[in-house]
Amino acid sequence: MSQHERSFLGWTWHVLWRFVLVVLLMLLALLLTLRFIPPPTSAYMLQSPYPVNQSWVSIDTLPSHVPLALVASEDQRFPQHVGVDFAEISKALQKFDDGDGLRGASTITQQTAKNLLLWPGRSLVRKGLEATLALSLEAIWGKKRILEVYVNIAEFGKGIYGVEAASQHYFNKPASRLSQNEAARLAVLLPSPRKRNPRDLTPYLQQRVVWVERQMRQLGPDYLRPVLN
Repeated sequence: MSQHERSFLGWTWHVLWRFVLVVLLMLLALLLTLRFIPPPTSAYMLQSPYPVNQSWVSIDTLPSHVPLALVASEDQRFPQHVGVDFAEISKALQKFDDGDGLRGASTITQQTAKNLLLWPGRSLVRKGLEATLALSLEAIWGKKRILEVYVNIAEFGKGIYGVEAASQHYFNKPASRLSQNEAARLAVLLPSPRKRNPRDLTPYLQQRVVWVERQMRQLGPDYLRPVLN
């Protein structure tokens, strides 16, 4: 390798690491800001083919069974894990290596990172970014903020984001007045909200609602208290 080539390579690496550093600092600044203010939008909202309907609601104004229904349905180990369930990811990657699609293993923290900052898909690159961002959210935001953002940006129908918009759309009431059954009905819309309606559930989804309510009872009404306090 000539002196010129070595110089060019050194310059390239110098520019590259500076670019990566700037990107990381910008991301850190964004996450720190969103720790305290509601996200004005999300990556998934910006990519939505439907008009967006979303209203921010403080998690402190929600009855405890609303976030509990989502945790019972989507991620029962949410209070314990560090944002990533490494055992489940290992299983998912093994299935991917065996020829199956990459699916499953996403915690609520990962779903929050994906919905807020990434794009749909099941590629290894996207899953890797999702896991990295999830670990960052756990460190910067903490559990309560993650759950608060999740209940406000998760999609519950065609262009319907967050439990407040979903509650108003499907039940004509604020999310603060949702019953346990209604909260469970919203929870079972995930992960296919554009194909499901909590007022017209298939027999399978009706059974899923029963299962979610049973899980909520088993977890107990105070299950999320250490997270929400």
